[in-house]
Amino acid sequence: MAKVMLLCGKICSGKTTYCNKLREKERAVLLSCDEVESRLFHQSLGDRHDAVTADIKGYLRQKAAEIAAAGCSVVLDWGFWTRAERADISRFFQDQGIPYEWHYIAVSPEAWQRNIAARNAAVLAGETRDYYVDEGLLEKIQAAFEPPAREEMDFWYQG
Repeated sequence: MAKVMLLCGKICSGKTTYCNKLREKERAVLLSCDEVESRLFHQSLGDRHDAVTADIKGYLRQKAAEIAAAGCSVVLDWGFWTRAERADISRFFQDQGIPYEWHYIAVSPEAWQRNIAARNAAVLAGETRDYYVDEGLLEKIQAAFEPPAREEMDFWYQG
């Protein structure tokens, strides 16, 4: 039976790598908010970033429901930083009668800093279309991210 796999974790925690492995293992469709932003807006959202991201997430969750209802599993890769966001999307899939599971990518502070440094180096070298993680974004993440409780997650992966 098709299901939706939801990935929770900070930016640069290893979510996308994990998602790609999960997508292959489960033969699922991967829907990534970052991918849509990068391909359509080329890192040029500026002050519109949060509003556009909310629209993309709404669209992708509808698509995830359609794809799962059609019989193909889906991986949603966008972090789910807050308890409220996790509870909202859980209710959405429950109401649709679509099975779902939560995956958390935990990362130590040291590994997180290494991942951020590696990403930023790749961005500066032109090796990736990802966006640069500056101090402002780090502050935003630290203020917004609410680590999940163990009982919220079905799978807990140490990145």
